[in-house]
Amino acid sequence: MFTPSSHDVRRFFCEALRKQRAGEILTPMDAIAADWIVQHPEYHDALADAEAAVARDYSVEAGQANPFLHLSMHLSIAEQVSIDQPRGIKAAHDLLAARIGAHEAHHEIMECLGEMIWTSQRNGMPPDTEAYIDCVRRRAAR
Repeated sequence: MFTPSSHDVRRFFCEALRKQRAGEILTPMDAIAADWIVQHPEYHDALADAEAAVARDYSVEAGQANPFLHLSMHLSIAEQVSIDQPRGIKAAHDLLAARIGAHEAHHEIMECLGEMIWTSQRNGMPPDTEAYIDCVRRRAAR
């Protein structure tokens, strides 16, 4: 299993932006990342310098949103939807996206994903994917 470090993840997103801006050939994963990066121009400065990105502190105490966490969550959700794993996420996503648009749907799903992960870690239990899907469905039904 590939388990990249936070530095690897930061370099990946920075490199995806660099390749996209230079008109270079993108791997499929680079292309997906670049699509999300383009939709978040507020992160472009943070991704422009890979070494500065690696060195930067995005702790909760620093009070700034972590663009790499945000973009990673977009990638995770995109993959989940593409393979319908956990089962039911594609349908829940599609209902939510039909109501508020694909990008905003991802942001809503991020809230559910973050809640699932936080609860799992707090309780020392495996992630509750049923609760995750139910959270997304509830948001779609609003």
